[in-house]
Amino acid sequence: MTTHLTDGQLLNALERIAAALERLSPRAAVEPNLDSAQAFIWHPDRGLEPVARVNRVEMQLLKGIDRMRDTLLENTTRFGRGLPANNALLWGARGMGKSSLVKAVHAAVNEEVGGRLKLIEIHREDIESLPALMGLIRRHVDYRFIVFCDDLSFDGDDTTYKSLKAALDGGIEGRPDNMLFYATSNRRHLLPRDMMENERSTAINPSEAVQEKVSLSDRFGLWLGFHNCSQSEFLEMVTGYANHLNLRISPEQLKAEAIEWSATRGSRSGRVAWQFIQDLAGRLGVPLTVA
Repeated sequence: MTTHLTDGQLLNALERIAAALERLSPRAAVEPNLDSAQAFIWHPDRGLEPVARVNRVEMQLLKGIDRMRDTLLENTTRFGRGLPANNALLWGARGMGKSSLVKAVHAAVNEEVGGRLKLIEIHREDIESLPALMGLIRRHVDYRFIVFCDDLSFDGDDTTYKSLKAALDGGIEGRPDNMLFYATSNRRHLLPRDMMENERSTAINPSEAVQEKVSLSDRFGLWLGFHNCSQSEFLEMVTGYANHLNLRISPEQLKAEAIEWSATRGSRSGRVAWQFIQDLAGRLGVPLTVA
């Protein structure tokens, strides 16, 4: 038995099919209004999302990392002024201000160059879409961009690092002149030691297999190492935060409580110092206004 559809039914069916196909296909990225914000988050399916307020601390509050601060600031300043600069990998101890430094440096240089330096955060799982982001950046030559990936690392059989290597090399077009890539990681070579050892033990040419993976970090012209801080550096961080927030506490009591706090955490770092300050400010009834 043959069923004949009316014109209205046929039109309705076609509209449903078209709507389903539209949902399946990726949406075209909307061209961003780069003047709407100083920082953005990259989403492969919809482009750049402006960040109304960047979660950051002022440069002067970052203690114990003077050499790394000065090196990254100089590199970023050159880039902001239109001069050659390097991609940067900030690696090392947890909680020592790697991502905070990137955001603080961006803010300082961006103010100097009149807002033309944009910070774009790309999530680790979106690294494969980096070429699409680079294509967008290449179209906006009046601005300069730092593409930032926080806590970048690769595990197991993850081959995404090959996409990153190709993107940083730039392929046939080259990396856009108005873009740098900054990343933070707990690992110097972005790959766990057991992953590299496994490559060495199973490859026909162990040396070449390991070099293939280690070579990713070679794409970064700057390697800035962050190490666990000493007690004096930890107390300098705590004192800097306390003074900035005008916390009314004697230096002796501040020192004693900070040391006890770090002992209960089993570590000293900028993050632990800030956690202590949050607790202290709460007990003293002082609101936090760092940024």
